[in-house]
Amino acid sequence: MGGIPVHTVLIANTCVNGCVISNIHVACGKFSSVLLIDPTKFKRLEYNDCLVNGGRPLANGAVISFKYVNSFRYDLSVSKVVCD
Repeated sequence: MGGIPVHTVLIANTCVNGCVISNIHVACGKFSSVLLIDPTKFKRLEYNDCLVNGGRPLANGAVISFKYVNSFRYDLSVSKVVCD
C-alpha cells in the first residue's frame, strides 16, 4: 500500500465456558484506515468505540479478521461484550 504498513487484526471468541458472545465493543481511539474495512466486521461508531461483527453473535471458537492500513498501529482492546 505505497509504503504504509498493513496490519492484520484477529478477534476470537475464546470463552472457556463455550459461550456465544455478542455486542462486542472495542476501545479503538481515533481508528482509521486507508483500506476500506467491511463495516459488518468492524465499524467505528465514535471516538474510542468500535463495533465488531455488527453486534451479532460470535460463536465459540469463531474468529473475525480484517486488515487495516495506517502508519499508526492501534492498540485495540475489548471494552464491552455480552456473554449469551
